[in-house]
Amino acid sequence: MTVREGPMSARYRLITLGSVVLVFVAAFENLAVTTVMPVVSDELDGATLYAVAFAAPLAASVVGMVVAGILCDRGSPRLPLVVSIALFVAGLVLAGTAVSMPMLVLARLVQGLGSGGTIVALYVIIARVYPAPLQARMFGLFSAAWVIPALVGPFVAGVVGETFGWRWVFLGVVALVLPAAFLVLPAVRSLRSGPATETSAVVGAPWPVARVMWAVLLAVAILTLSVAAEFELALTVVVALVSLAVAVVVLRPLVPRGVLTARPGLPSIVTTRLLLAAGFFAVETYLPYLLTAQYGLSPAFAGLTLTASGIAWGAASILQSRAGGRLAEGSGVPLGAWITVAAIALVVVSAVLHLPAAVVIVGWALSGAGMGLAYPRLSALLLARSAPAEQGFNSAALTIADGAGPAASLAVAGILFHSVPAPEPGSFLAVFLLGLGLMVAAAVVGPRVRERYSAELADTM
Repeated sequence: MTVREGPMSARYRLITLGSVVLVFVAAFENLAVTTVMPVVSDELDGATLYAVAFAAPLAASVVGMVVAGILCDRGSPRLPLVVSIALFVAGLVLAGTAVSMPMLVLARLVQGLGSGGTIVALYVIIARVYPAPLQARMFGLFSAAWVIPALVGPFVAGVVGETFGWRWVFLGVVALVLPAAFLVLPAVRSLRSGPATETSAVVGAPWPVARVMWAVLLAVAILTLSVAAEFELALTVVVALVSLAVAVVVLRPLVPRGVLTARPGLPSIVTTRLLLAAGFFAVETYLPYLLTAQYGLSPAFAGLTLTASGIAWGAASILQSRAGGRLAEGSGVPLGAWITVAAIALVVVSAVLHLPAAVVIVGWALSGAGMGLAYPRLSALLLARSAPAEQGFNSAALTIADGAGPAASLAVAGILFHSVPAPEPGSFLAVFLLGLGLMVAAAVVGPRVRERYSAELADTM
């Protein structure tokens, strides 16, 4: 092939369209369900399970990620992709027909298994279908696929919910998933196993049951951590500390060696991703709340922070995916992290000095640009540093970081927010400073992603 070919050239067009639409659907579903969940909770009398309905898919996705990664490393990503899409669709149908909140939570668990497996399978497909110069462009398109859902997802979900009922928010997504699947699946039908898996010890090796069990334990820890804030303060602290400790212990076998110590090279890629996600989403979740509580904005205007950030994230993702030179080698990761540090610092100053809301909105758009520079580049760097027989394992590790990082930071943020006595701006400051600290850590670790494997090689010599 020639370098001039792009993701939309003839040989890649179908799989590019299908993959991007699958990511688009996942983004739309996430934002749409967030919009209609209060209505769902009221109708199904499920206020006590409201938080669990959000935590369930996040926790279950960890198991889906790990199992899909194992299957991809042992063969073609086609089977895990088919099974994952089927589970995602089944979860949507179950949710759309749920008659009780426990049934809805069960449906969300099935959804999570499917969504987690789908994203890992897509990562491996990118590694095995696209040449290295196009992989970064694909991850840029994945990030850009979140822009339109961020703009119209909540509005469309609100209209559908008011016109046809909340059930059609779930069932309507099925109509989007199936066409995307029909685009992707034929294109990967003949995709072979990774070249290393055909000759390595992976083929014929015993099924790694222990890894699946670790994934289940991590899912339980994430689920418990996510609902810890619902308890009394003393019990909340105990549950949170125990859950965090369990999560750290069981995370170790599910990620490359050295992630917990930010070892240079591939491990620091996963570490940086976890810190970026944890810091960014902890702050973003509470920004609309700040604007409504402290500035008196309506929810619609407060949501402009998310819209501005989403647009900037998508634009920066596309720009970085086309960049070469040092940016392509990973220098954009620490640059993006420091830009986001500056954005969070601006939010902190705005909350303290009560600067105009426009400053917060513009500042958070800056954070989206920083994340757009760093986030998708980490995906491309991970695949570039992954042997074919480890593409599934490493992709699962990266997506686990995407889920585990925000889950942990949001749980801690919830505890801080409810335990700090002064509601404005003290409780918000506690959350924003948590996010700032995590983002500074990401910026400090970020330069290590450009280093190679000297540390790992030293362990083997």
